[in-house]
Amino acid sequence: MKDLISNQLVKYLEARGIEHVFGLCGHTNIAVLAALSKSKKIKFINTRHEQIAAHAADGYARAKKETAVVLSHLGPGLTNAATGVANAALDSVPMVVIAGDVPSHYFGKHPHQEVNMHADGSQYEIYRPFVKRAWRVDSPHLFPEIIEKAFALAESGRPGPVLVDVPMDVFSSEIDVKLFDRLRLNTKTLAKPTLDEDTAAEIVRKLAAAKKPVLYVGGGIMLADATAELRAFVDHLQIPVAHTIMGKGALADDHPFMLGMTGFWGTQFINEQCRGADWILGLGTRFSEADCSSWEPEFTFNFPPTKLIHIDIDPAEIGRNYPVEIGAVADIRQALKVLNRVARKLVPAGIERAALAEQIAMARSAFIATNRVHATSDAYPMRPERILADVREALPRDALITTDVGWNKNGVGQQFPILEPGTIFTPGGYATMGFGAPAALGAKIARPDRVVVALVGDGGFGQNPAMLATAAEQNVAVVWVIMNNGAYGTIAGLEKAHYDTTFGTVFETDGKPYSVDYAAIAKAYGIDGVRIGAAGEFKPALARAIEGAKPFVIDVMMQNEPVPTAGHWNIMDIYSPGKKVHHVSVGDTAHAD
Repeated sequence: MKDLISNQLVKYLEARGIEHVFGLCGHTNIAVLAALSKSKKIKFINTRHEQIAAHAADGYARAKKETAVVLSHLGPGLTNAATGVANAALDSVPMVVIAGDVPSHYFGKHPHQEVNMHADGSQYEIYRPFVKRAWRVDSPHLFPEIIEKAFALAESGRPGPVLVDVPMDVFSSEIDVKLFDRLRLNTKTLAKPTLDEDTAAEIVRKLAAAKKPVLYVGGGIMLADATAELRAFVDHLQIPVAHTIMGKGALADDHPFMLGMTGFWGTQFINEQCRGADWILGLGTRFSEADCSSWEPEFTFNFPPTKLIHIDIDPAEIGRNYPVEIGAVADIRQALKVLNRVARKLVPAGIERAALAEQIAMARSAFIATNRVHATSDAYPMRPERILADVREALPRDALITTDVGWNKNGVGQQFPILEPGTIFTPGGYATMGFGAPAALGAKIARPDRVVVALVGDGGFGQNPAMLATAAEQNVAVVWVIMNNGAYGTIAGLEKAHYDTTFGTVFETDGKPYSVDYAAIAKAYGIDGVRIGAAGEFKPALARAIEGAKPFVIDVMMQNEPVPTAGHWNIMDIYSPGKKVHHVSVGDTAHAD
């Protein structure tokens, strides 16, 4: 029996349990769209831009803890999606991108939209630097095994995106369905590598004997779905936990042994706890630059004399930036299961560190106190601290939050409490402006039972406001909070501090502040929106938006103030060598009459 590959692809996705496909049409993929139209199990999430599709799929994968699927057209469609796919790659998010391509029998003739400047039919090579693998399907009979390999690779080891590039004639080719049927014999879940008992025992003994141990956790905790195992390990040995920007939410911020985020945007207390540790166990982290104060030993980490144990699914990360005393390649959840079992065997009574818990609580209270004036300020445009405080008070503990870049990423990482593990999604490695708004769309589609709020700047929201069309069409009840400072605020603060200008970083017309009315834009898309006029209006508006259970945009003017910094980032020394200059306020750029 024979059938079209496009039809069999949809049946294959259904059999894998795929419920949503994100994408945009084009003449190379409409055979797949036609097949999807007949599916009773898969919903196509139609977007207005491929970057929106990729970011939404990214948020969906993080919230659902499953591989996301993106369907793209060739050429400009594929390159439009590239930023979102690269963001997923650097944050290790599993994704399968299926892209149409020019007809295979026209390779090299330069048919409509072919990429062939250096090789014929070579658009798939555009993705090679950031996907785990890029396939071009040159023969129809190879498609079934390639799509199977694509999912397996996206989900195994360090997760990440893959590309399956398909000439449009292949989608429309007939194939013997037995080539797809045989794939059902393959397991769709691979056993993950774990930690051996001897290594686990060595690690537990080192940590138990340490005077000042610290656990340093990254986004790998959430990717491995290991937050419960992490908490059990922390509770038993009472070891304080510091985290990367991607590791926020690995342990609730109100846990007695949660220190907080390290590095440039970390507090002095947190950085000192890490720098003064005798043993650090790194779990699912790359030890990236901003989190590690550009790896300079006087600020956050000092290896040696501090000794490092590092467990990660990716062997390339172990020892990349710091020397490692004990290194192990393992799935973090499996490793923590073994560590918990061994810890209860070797240290059955656990360890009590009451004095340390009190010290952490005092430092946390002191930091909150330093922000209290700003967090309760009635000034308008609003202080960013007040916006974050009001959002936290209005949200349920288990709300899902997406961030973008700037205050809504770095300030959130520093001072916005995440109360349920795994409920915040941040663009980490690629730090993509424009991620937060469409990622929230995907997160809400994945978890319709949760409140989902996007904390984004006006610069980030302005990247792809067309995602509001998808929200309106699909009735995706996200609340977008636009922290509107009329600028690319973080960069404006840097430029002002080091070069005494804000050229190219603030939004102006005829020398006067300019700000888009995003609430009006939302209404044009058929979505409710409000522009806040005073600080006291914000929290009630947010409560109404949450209660309304419909897509809602809140545009709130914000002062352009820098996120407080206690760590170090070497870019400052590049701009202003030896001057110890950071960010500065650039004034009320947000206020527009």
